[in-house]
Amino acid sequence: MNKYKIAVIPGDGTGTEVINEGLKVLEATGKKFGFEYETKTFDFGGERYLKTGKTLDKQDIEELRQYSAIYLGAIGHPDVKPGILETGILLNLRFSLDQYINLRPIKLYNEAFCPLKGKKPEDIDFIVVRENSEGLYKSMGEFQNKGTKDEVATQISYNTRKGVERCIRYAFEVTRKRNKGKKLTLCGKTNVLTFAWDLWQRTFNEVAKEYPDIKTDYAHVDATTMWFVKNPEWFDVIVTDNMFGDIITDLGAMIQGGMGIAAGGNINPEGISMFEPIGGSAPKYTGQNVINPLAAICAGAMMLETLGEAEAAKAIENAVIDIVRKELKSLGAGKMGYTTSQVGDLVVARI
Repeated sequence: MNKYKIAVIPGDGTGTEVINEGLKVLEATGKKFGFEYETKTFDFGGERYLKTGKTLDKQDIEELRQYSAIYLGAIGHPDVKPGILETGILLNLRFSLDQYINLRPIKLYNEAFCPLKGKKPEDIDFIVVRENSEGLYKSMGEFQNKGTKDEVATQISYNTRKGVERCIRYAFEVTRKRNKGKKLTLCGKTNVLTFAWDLWQRTFNEVAKEYPDIKTDYAHVDATTMWFVKNPEWFDVIVTDNMFGDIITDLGAMIQGGMGIAAGGNINPEGISMFEPIGGSAPKYTGQNVINPLAAICAGAMMLETLGEAEAAKAIENAVIDIVRKELKSLGAGKMGYTTSQVGDLVVARI
């Protein structure tokens, strides 16, 4: 029997509420599919920072390395200046644990919740592979003459051949394993960002030679957003950099029905990965028992699949699909027709 150690970071706002439902589903799934796990909860987030002035230190990171996976609720507190928690916790975790892939499935479960006219579940079913450790999010840059009328702010997009190639190779492997359209699209901006995207395009073309079974194409990021809306059925797997991936996956979340269903994984294929709903802490809904927990539950399914529990992960997804199609009035907070905990119970019942 497989046994896992899972680090749980509920985080801020509604993070605790959705993670509680995810853990409820995890417990039911473990009992049915015969795997064991233990959890430890960490208080990393806004409240801890406000009390202690700490985000994460090296000791915290080293402890997390001992776990099989990290299950994250949300990070973001209204009383903490934007950027402090995001940089000190989220980016720190991704960079320190070398979670160099951000994996975002974009999958429509119920066409009634899609804002695009005439699109059905078979039209919106693709994956975005986002490079997660370099680019503009490396926090490299400087100010010159700060605070004066001659101020200059420089932000550097830092891309290495190693970082780009390992992301692209991962995307080719995902495309092959997925075995759907077997098409991989590189999303970039080669006509303007001529240094970084020259590296991306050259690397993409070279790696593609090793995958003759995979069709490849290229789309500028602005065109990609257009096609997400007009013809999302064109996409199978998309690979892109940190910044563009951050942007297009939010649009992807909207066309799949909203943030309430959108889950993501921060993946280190050789180490510890972290799984989370992508919608944020939603502090205005804290304590009301109205937030949609399905994104967190789907993140739990992604975690199980990555750990090798594919059958259990599929059971969770099938339960979520059934509920979204048959039970919920909406995917939005307070509009589902059920409370947060009731939605968790619905998933457990189907498991």
